[in-house]
Amino acid sequence: MEIHVDHPSLNEVVVNVSGDSASDARRLHPTNHAFSPQQQRQQQQQKEGNQRRDSLVLAYKTLGVVFGGLVTSPLYVYPSMPLKHPTEDDYLGIYSIMFWTLTLIGVVKYANVAIRADDHGEGGTFALYSLLCRHVGIGILPSKHVGLNTTKDVQKSTLLARFFQTSLVARRLLLFVAMLGTCMLIGDGILTPAISVLSAMDGLRAPFPSVSKSLVEALSSVVLIVLFLLQKFGTSRVSFLFSPIMGAWTLSTPLVGIYSIIHHYPSIFKALSPHYIFHFFLRNGKSGWLLLGGTVLCITGSEAMFADLGHFNQKSIQLAFLFTIYPSLVLTYAGQTAYLIKHPNDHDDGFYKFIPTSVYWPIFIISTSAAVVASQSLISATFSVIKQSVVLDYFPRVKVVHTSKNKEGEVYSPEVNYILMVLCVAVILIFGDGKDIGNAFGVVVSLVMLITTILLTLVMIMIWRTPAVLVALYFVVFFVMEGVYVSAVFTKFAEGGWIPFAISFILAFIMFGWFYGRQRKTDYELTHKITFERLEELLADSSVKRVPGLCFFYTNIQEGLTPILGHYIKNMKSLHKVTVFTTLRYLLVPKVPPHERIVIKKSNLEGVYCCMIQYGYADALNLEGDHFVDQVISSLEKHIQKHQSPENLSSDSLEIGETSNLKEARLAGVVHVRGKTRFYIGLNCGWFDKFVLTFYEVMHNNCRSGLPTLGIPPQQRIEVGMLYEA
Repeated sequence: MEIHVDHPSLNEVVVNVSGDSASDARRLHPTNHAFSPQQQRQQQQQKEGNQRRDSLVLAYKTLGVVFGGLVTSPLYVYPSMPLKHPTEDDYLGIYSIMFWTLTLIGVVKYANVAIRADDHGEGGTFALYSLLCRHVGIGILPSKHVGLNTTKDVQKSTLLARFFQTSLVARRLLLFVAMLGTCMLIGDGILTPAISVLSAMDGLRAPFPSVSKSLVEALSSVVLIVLFLLQKFGTSRVSFLFSPIMGAWTLSTPLVGIYSIIHHYPSIFKALSPHYIFHFFLRNGKSGWLLLGGTVLCITGSEAMFADLGHFNQKSIQLAFLFTIYPSLVLTYAGQTAYLIKHPNDHDDGFYKFIPTSVYWPIFIISTSAAVVASQSLISATFSVIKQSVVLDYFPRVKVVHTSKNKEGEVYSPEVNYILMVLCVAVILIFGDGKDIGNAFGVVVSLVMLITTILLTLVMIMIWRTPAVLVALYFVVFFVMEGVYVSAVFTKFAEGGWIPFAISFILAFIMFGWFYGRQRKTDYELTHKITFERLEELLADSSVKRVPGLCFFYTNIQEGLTPILGHYIKNMKSLHKVTVFTTLRYLLVPKVPPHERIVIKKSNLEGVYCCMIQYGYADALNLEGDHFVDQVISSLEKHIQKHQSPENLSSDSLEIGETSNLKEARLAGVVHVRGKTRFYIGLNCGWFDKFVLTFYEVMHNNCRSGLPTLGIPPQQRIEVGMLYEA
C-alpha cells in the first residue's frame, strides 16, 4: 500500500529513526591527526590487504551460493544430447562449441559486462528493469517514483528513451519481458533441483545394474522432499558446508578431467580452434543445429553471477569464476570429451562413465552433495524473486519469513516452498528421462540469457551511452548466438520443452492479472479520491464526532486520500482524535536508507497526520506491532519539535498540547483501519475486464492481508468493505 500526498497546507519532514547520526559520526570518526607519508602508505597498504582478503573470502563463499548450478552442469550436458553414432570430429566440434559458449557468454557477457549493470549493488532481471525505470523514467509502476526524499536519477533522454516514454505499448512490452525473465527464473528453480539430483543419483546404476530407473527416480524424489521440508529452518545452519562441498567438486572434477585427457586423448585442446565449429555444422547440418539444445546446458546457472550480485560483490564473483569455475569447467568437459572420443557410445552416461573406478564412490558422494547444494541455491533464489515480486506488487501476497537475523536476503515462503516441492517431484516422476528434463531446462537457460541481452543493450544505449559500434558488436554477437540456441531448443517443445512454457504462462498470467487488478483499483481511487478540503468539510458536520484513540488509516493512492475514508466517515459518523494516514510504500530501489524510512507530514486539521514508511525491494519489513506504533509516535514527536518556533511562546504550548494528545490517544487505544475493497463487475464491463478482474478477485480473496506483515494484533484491525465499480 502506498500514499503520496501533495498539499500546500502540509509540512513535511524526514525523520531519522536510526539514532543520532551526528553523535554516531563523532564516535566513529575521531579527530584526525597528522600522519607521516610513510604511515599513510602503510595504512593504505593495510587497507588494500584487508580488501583483498575480504574479496578472497567472499569469492570462496560464492562457490556454495552462486555457482552451484553452473559448476554441476557436467552431470547432465552430454546425457541430454540426442547423439546418434557420433564420431571423433563430432565430439571435437561439440567441445569447441561448449568452450566458446563458456568463454563468450560466461567470461565476456556475464563476468565483465552484465555484472557492471547493478542497481545499487543488486543484480538480476528486476534490477535491470528498475535501473531503466529510475534513470530513464520509462516504467509504468505506481512505485516508479523513488520517493519524497530520494532524488530521481533521470538522465537526458536519448531518441530510444523518448520512444519508450511516449509509447505505452513499448513500456508494457518492456514490463512483459521483465516479467517473462522472472517467470523463467522461477521455472529454473523447479528444473534445476529435478535434473541435478536425478543426474547425480543416476550414478547408482553403474556399480549396481540391478537398480532400476524407477528406483533412482524414487530416491531422487525422497532427497528433494527432505530438502524442501528443511527449508523452514533456513540455510544458515548448513550453509557453512556449501562452499567446502562445491570447492571439493570444483577441484576434483578437473583433476579427473586431466587424468582422462592424458589417458584417452592428449590433443583434445586442438578443438579450441573455432574452425571445428564450422566443420561440425557443415558436416551435420540440421542434426548439428538440434544438438545445440543440449550444449546450451553447459552455461546453466551463469545468470546467477548477475542475479546473486546483491549478496556478494563484483570482484569476488569475478575472482571465483575466472580462476576456479571457468578453468574447472573447461578441464572437466575436455576430460569428458576425451573419454567419449575413445568410447563414443557412452554419451548417455557421459559423466559417471569417465570417472576412474578407484575414485568412483568419493566422486559419487561429492556429486550428490553438490547437486543438493545446487538445488538449494536455486530454491533460495526463487524465494528471493517471489519476495521481490510481492514487494513490487507484481504477485499476490504470500507469507515471507526471514530465517536469518543477520542476512536480510535469506527468506522462506511456506506456500511457494510446497508448490515447488510438488512440481519438482512431479517433473521427476512424470518426465523421469533426463533428456526430456534437459530439453525443458534448455528453454529456460536460453530465454533468460536472451532477455538479459536485450535489457543490457537498452542499458548500454540509454544509461551508459556506450558508443554505437560497441553496442552493435555486443548485440549482434550475443543476440545471434543466443537466438540460435533459442531456435534449437524450441524444436524440443513437444519433448519436455513445454514444461517451462506452461509454468511461465501460469505465473505470467497470475502476475499480469494481479498487476492489472491493482492498477484498476488505483485508477478508481485516483478518480474518487478524498482531498483535505473535502475531509475538512466532512469533519465540519456536527453529526461527525472525534472519538478518543489513535487510528492508523491505510491508503494506497499517490495523490489525495482513499475514497474508503469518505465511506467510513459517512457510515461511522466519527474519526479518532489522532488519525495517521499510513502507507507501506515500496520503491524501485533495492534499499531505502534508514534516515529516509519514515516520512511524516502534518495537515492543518487538528490531530491529522500522514506517515509514509518506505521500503526497497531488497529491504526486510521487520517492524512488529507495538514496536511499529512506538516508532511512528517517536517520529511524530520529533516532527512536532522540529516545527516549533523558538520565538513564539504559543507554538511551545501548541507543541506540548500536540504531544500530550499523542500520549492520551496512545493510552486510549490503537486501531488499524484498512479497506477491504471488491470490484462490482456490472453488465457494462467488457469480456476482458470481466475475465481478468474476476480472476483478480479470486486471488485477492485468497491472498494474505498486508497488515500481518507489521505484526498487527487481530483485535486491533478493522476492515472497511467497499465496492468499486469496474
